[in-house]
Amino acid sequence: MAPGPLPQPFRTCQSSMPSTSLDSAPQSPLRLPPFRFYWGARVLTTIAYQIQTVAIGWQVYALTHSTLDLGLVGLAQFLPRILLVLATGHVADHYDRRRVAGLCQLIEGIASALLALASLDGWITTPLIFSIAAVMGAARSFEAPALQSLTPNLVPESWLPRALALSSSAAQTAIIIGPALGGLIYVAGADYTYASSALAFLLAGLLVTLIRMERKVPQKTPISVQSLVAGIAFIRQRPVILGAISLDLFAVLLGGATALLPVYAHDILSTGPWGLGLLRSSPAIGALLMSVWLARYPIEKNLGRIMFLAVAIFGLMTIVFAVSTSFPLSLLVLGIMGAADMISVVIRSSLIQLRTPDAMRGRVNAVNSVFIGTSNQLGEFESGVTASWFGTVPAVLLGGIGTLAVVVLWIRLFPPLYKVRNLSE
Repeated sequence: MAPGPLPQPFRTCQSSMPSTSLDSAPQSPLRLPPFRFYWGARVLTTIAYQIQTVAIGWQVYALTHSTLDLGLVGLAQFLPRILLVLATGHVADHYDRRRVAGLCQLIEGIASALLALASLDGWITTPLIFSIAAVMGAARSFEAPALQSLTPNLVPESWLPRALALSSSAAQTAIIIGPALGGLIYVAGADYTYASSALAFLLAGLLVTLIRMERKVPQKTPISVQSLVAGIAFIRQRPVILGAISLDLFAVLLGGATALLPVYAHDILSTGPWGLGLLRSSPAIGALLMSVWLARYPIEKNLGRIMFLAVAIFGLMTIVFAVSTSFPLSLLVLGIMGAADMISVVIRSSLIQLRTPDAMRGRVNAVNSVFIGTSNQLGEFESGVTASWFGTVPAVLLGGIGTLAVVVLWIRLFPPLYKVRNLSE
């Protein structure tokens, strides 16, 4: 049988297609070479970032023993996302997304190499770490929307939920491997850890350059106010997308305890860098297992209600983690948090990608990346500040309670999102 017609904008690697219709066969997107390179690049760039994050967190806390400084690292990475959000979306929609992502990964590799050199020669300081964290935040603010917007161009539309689940599994695999590697390598020294991160970033950039696809790059039009704010206007006019993005923002902003894991590892659970690596890996293990399940059995009904339930479970497990003094229990709870978060991520990403035209995806994903960055980096800052005010355990406990409150409030504010049944609506 001749290959079935490929949906736009997917017109890539047709000679390598099997003799069955792609749209009717429930097979893995990994059989497509462009998606394999993309998947590998996501694994490597996330591994690099996670290795670097473990090193920075442990090194900053070792230098200052300040929870506020841990929060400031997140703030340094977050501020460039806010300042550059309009430009990053415009660039992703008007330039070759592969080149944008590859250039950003090169910059990130150089930044990691500089941290390695500073650690090796002994002139590492917290201001230098904050400065390089800001450079990394700027690079990632351009990289994220470019990479995210590539996915629909690499697979047929009917395969997108599976591709997003596999893409998420790539990130979660890296989040499992990266912190564990970072913790182990850090035993040999911070310079080795940062050097390993630099190498992984450079390899990721190489894989991105190997992606071949036939997406026509739009004409490089001059930057205008209308073009820059188009993504924001698009989201504001669609309550389902706005509700999904903002739900993740406030839930993770309040419920995330990532920045405080060094404190839990050092002061509460009495473990070392290897224990910190395991703590950071545990949410990713749960998320990876869930992403593999969703790639095989995608959620097709009652999407809105399931997403809200997943966020509620995330908040409840945050409360349990806050009061836990058992290392095994903390690992288990973090794993459940990761699995619940993955359900929310896949549903939200599918809604955003399928309800956004390709010419607008870069700008919409740029705004989405800011929301994600806000929930992660600004959430780390919020955790550091509240921990310095109230103490570590009360700060995480209040965050979990806040997440549950957000779920209840968002059901009332965005009823269309709660009532979404399937992706075809």
